Amino acid sequence: MNKLSAELLKDMISWRHHIHQYPEIALDVHETAAFVASSLKSAGLEVHEGIGKTGVVGVLRMGENPERKAIALRADLDAIAIEEENDFEYRSCHANKMHACGHDGHTTMLLGAAHHLAKHGDFKGTVYFVFQPDEEYGTGAISMLKDGLFERFPAQEIYGMHNLPGLELGKIEMRTGGTMASETLFEIKVKGVGGHASSPHRINDPIIPASQIMSSIQAIVSRAVNPLEATVVSITEVLTDGARNVIPSNITIKGDSRTFSNENIAIVEKRMREIVEGTCVAFGMDGEVSTVTEFPVSYNAEEQTEIAERAAKAVVGDKNVITGCIPKSFSEDFAFLAQEVPACYVFIGNGVEGNHGMMLHNPQYDFNDAALEIGASYWCSLVEISLG
Repeated sequence: MNKLSAELLKDMISWRHHIHQYPEIALDVHETAAFVASSLKSAGLEVHEGIGKTGVVGVLRMGENPERKAIALRADLDAIAIEEENDFEYRSCHANKMHACGHDGHTTMLLGAAHHLAKHGDFKGTVYFVFQPDEEYGTGAISMLKDGLFERFPAQEIYGMHNLPGLELGKIEMRTGGTMASETLFEIKVKGVGGHASSPHRINDPIIPASQIMSSIQAIVSRAVNPLEATVVSITEVLTDGARNVIPSNITIKGDSRTFSNENIAIVEKRMREIVEGTCVAFGMDGEVSTVTEFPVSYNAEEQTEIAERAAKAVVGDKNVITGCIPKSFSEDFAFLAQEVPACYVFIGNGVEGNHGMMLHNPQYDFNDAALEIGASYWCSLVEISLG
């Protein structure tokens, strides 16, 4: 393990508590970004601010030919809009804002790695420390890419990390291939002819075909998708323009689907369109389907996952590294970065008890300070393996 100094570890806990106490959300992470930039400058890094509005990139070069290879390490800066229910000293000072996903820890681990590598790094190449705003609403990675992230900082590979409540402290898990799910939002419109509820024979009731559509959609996963490939299709909203005594003219069905391959994204959309079209034709109505893929599948490349595995084993030992872990059904905008360059995203144990074992986005969750050294050491090990 890259041995972090006791002084640095003490500083990291202080940084994490400060960031936790003053959470900011979305792209409006100005104070957090300024704190990160100041810390990176104090470590002697070249610092670039305001990328994608509030993103920060620190640059560290070492060796005779630092341009030979460059890698990027990414952490997220933002909190989420919920009211914290913890009562410890460093709880959120901002109403309805809380670091309930551990991004305070992610930021601190990457800062700690930057400080350690600036003093003790043993590698040949360039490291870009990427601090991204707005992971939660999914605009941060896109904003930084549109602002020329990889043109200005031409990394050949990128790595990410997330804490995982319920995974024991000291364990790190990863997999090759689809690691975090895509998310596709869908909206279905069924257009009938509404009227008074007392005279259904004089109208064309869209409720009946809409009900059949909702039932049939549930068969997409069980009958159109390979049963060994996890896919979820969820209906989350049903809207009508009816009233107590009015059969509606229109029904809108909304929901989302998640899967781990581009092939299954296409299968779900194709079958959904066929179901809506066929059902509406049978009832003499019009139907429309619109879809938007908010997040693509996040893929871990084989070579980068092998590097991550070696780095993790160097830090926590072979028996504490879980390869081939189950993919996660949540989505992450790291996927957009992974579309640009080969990538690997891993999960670090946050513990199983108390606040540390609470589900992400729970108002009583807290990042585990004991994981800070593990995460920062993993980053340092990864840099020295990839750029060794």
